[in-house]
Amino acid sequence: MPRLRLDIVTAERLVYSDEADMVTAPGSLGELGILPRHAPLLTTLRPGELRVKQGTDEVSLAIGGGFLEVRDNRVLVLADTAERAEEIDVERARAAEERAQRLLAEMGETQDLAQAAAALQRSRVRLKVARRRRAEEAPR
Repeated sequence: MPRLRLDIVTAERLVYSDEADMVTAPGSLGELGILPRHAPLLTTLRPGELRVKQGTDEVSLAIGGGFLEVRDNRVLVLADTAERAEEIDVERARAAEERAQRLLAEMGETQDLAQAAAALQRSRVRLKVARRRRAEEAPR
């Protein structure tokens, strides 16, 4: 069966580059599932968890929004931010979540409210991805 070539890039670095059997991404209108031979597609991404299926393994990344392009069995993600699950500092993400919650509670101005809500969403995505990784690594 053919595979997809997946590259996830931020302004700072190449975060991920490998083949995949399936990519699940947080599209701006809902979750996208991309398999080999997918039709060409260009879409925006919202902050969320991007999952890469390779056989029986699954890799999770927290992305902070961006763009996704599918063409010729290649998936290119241009992400605002992207972190592999193992790169996420849980304590730092938890502190960011608490800061964002405090800001939301104290907000009055609409623009600042949207920024604080976005920061809260990003920190929650990072925590979700990190917790899933740790749960998968726990002895059974």
